Amino acid sequence: MSRYLDMVDHPSHVKKLTLPQLLQLAEEIRQELITQLAKHGGHLGPNLGVVELTLSLHYVFSTPQDKFVWDVSHQTYVHKLLTGRKNRFHTLRTTDGLNGFALRSESEHDCYGAGHAGTALSAALGMAVARDQRGSHENVVAIFGDAALTNGISFEALNNIAHSTRRFIGILNDNEWSIAKNVGAIATYLNKLITHPSYNRFQKDFERWMRRVPKGDLALRLGHKAEEALKGAVTEVSLEPATGILGADGRGGYGSSLIFEEMGLRYLGPIDGHDLSLLISSLEFARNCPQPVVLHILTKKGKGYEVAIQQPEKFHGTGPYDVQTGAAPAAQPGAPPNYHEVFGQAMVRLCQKDNSIVGITAAMPSGTGLKALEKAMPNRYYDVGIAEEHAVLFAAGMATMGFHPVCAIYSTFLQRAYDCIVHDVALQDLPVIFCMDRAGLSANDGPTHHGLFDIAYLRCVPNIIAMAPKDEDELVDMMFTATYQKHPAFIRYPRGAAEGVPIKDQPKLLEIGKAEVLQNFSQNGDRKVALFPLGNMQKMARDTAGQLAAGGFDVAMINPRFTKPLDAGTTEFFGRAADLVVTFEDHVLTGGYGSSILELFSEKQIPTPVARIGWPDQFIEHASNVEYLREKYGLTAAHAVAMVKAHFGAERAVGLAAAV
Repeated sequence: MSRYLDMVDHPSHVKKLTLPQLLQLAEEIRQELITQLAKHGGHLGPNLGVVELTLSLHYVFSTPQDKFVWDVSHQTYVHKLLTGRKNRFHTLRTTDGLNGFALRSESEHDCYGAGHAGTALSAALGMAVARDQRGSHENVVAIFGDAALTNGISFEALNNIAHSTRRFIGILNDNEWSIAKNVGAIATYLNKLITHPSYNRFQKDFERWMRRVPKGDLALRLGHKAEEALKGAVTEVSLEPATGILGADGRGGYGSSLIFEEMGLRYLGPIDGHDLSLLISSLEFARNCPQPVVLHILTKKGKGYEVAIQQPEKFHGTGPYDVQTGAAPAAQPGAPPNYHEVFGQAMVRLCQKDNSIVGITAAMPSGTGLKALEKAMPNRYYDVGIAEEHAVLFAAGMATMGFHPVCAIYSTFLQRAYDCIVHDVALQDLPVIFCMDRAGLSANDGPTHHGLFDIAYLRCVPNIIAMAPKDEDELVDMMFTATYQKHPAFIRYPRGAAEGVPIKDQPKLLEIGKAEVLQNFSQNGDRKVALFPLGNMQKMARDTAGQLAAGGFDVAMINPRFTKPLDAGTTEFFGRAADLVVTFEDHVLTGGYGSSILELFSEKQIPTPVARIGWPDQFIEHASNVEYLREKYGLTAAHAVAMVKAHFGAERAVGLAAAV
């Protein structure tokens, strides 16, 4: 028997299905997600939770005319399946395949690209106002999660919606709150009553009349509050976390209609996000609502896959797994730990020895490695939710009280808090430590998650110390060194496996701004090449050095360690001694480490040419692995060797021409 999923090649096809057929389609989609994501990984839990919601959105609205703006957009897999991309779905997050997020260049049904939280409401409001300006009639729907409400941008948008447009639909996808078992029929009945056309015609006429009488607007506001209060009281809807304890991010009141009503938005909910019939009627109400409206939809992350329900954090974003058990492939014996694991264990050891150290994460305890600190020393661990700006300011406040807060934030996400880094940490010269995971490529996730700009955006900021370790042992040394500083310290390191070197029992205190000479010139030969590989570019540089030495070149290799302050003395020495300097960095060339070398050589009037290996001045796409992208863009030993040989070949050619 053919699947309904096989028959859906365009979102308009969803509208032709009956309710039983839609329910069957929902189950087929869940099985497709579970089966396909087992191969390459992805955001399984969030997408399993929005199957019915996405189906109902496409049943009621019509893209690309109507606009769906997804916050973060990691939950758009179902949307991709329904919008003509199901035949390519098996390529998700692989080289030349579908992107794991909404992408404007990928489909006309993706009206807005995203990868970070908190953007949907502002972007959707901009679209709605643009629609009003040009006099068109499309619907704009912002789908945002409960976690996005910890992000300040969301509240800035909410504060402006009612003042900017009369037609706006917000979908609060709440997958952390629970519906009490006794909601049942009464809740369903009241939601249907409130969304019924007759009810709303009466309400519209009543409101028009009330606004004509004295104090009518006040009475209407009180009436809306009473309506929702009565509904909550009758149905005994629980809007507290399933544990009954408020989370560390301070959530606890977003289920209330008051915050939305006070901002001039009509609130409807909570609504069972897996009840297709109720979702459809609620969305139809929202489509015809004469004022901005927020629908509060309760969904279950991982629905339909018990393993994902039991392990929501793991299956929020997962690698490949066994469909039957949910288990990840077994690690190879002797495989090195991941950098974030090394960081997490080092944090535990540092906190055990120093009471001034605390760990801070912006909703990424597992991804950053701070889960280890949470388990070992929960009183020294803080998760502030998806609120990078707050995380930095929070850390700054603690630093003024004698603490050494360690902010573990991905490089790309730290960009969101740049103003706070400059004005609140660096300007006040506070000893906040920033550990920036995912510096370099995050291959499967693509340009929204690559950390390729941090050296450039930090290099211009006074007072800071910026480091990049060559291996996991040096990472621990840098963390230890940072705790002894009175200035802001930044440590960048990549995603994935470390180098596999042993970690010392006692970390070493590094000299600030001092590079490490790994290999000096042999003084045998006249073609001297100085290699300056930053951080995780050491292996590439070692391979380059080996090939050059085999070709008769005299090679020196220096581990810079610091991008700020730069070791001017060591760099100048090798710059003057070499015939060519080659820099390696897992970062864009524009404004990066290589640029700092060029600036130094210009200041010191060092004539030695500099060849730079790094990423070009463009956004780098996603791919199955880092190796593919490095090969494509020339970040390989072979390319470096070719650059060196080409330089000396050109130099020789110039010399021969001059002799003639």
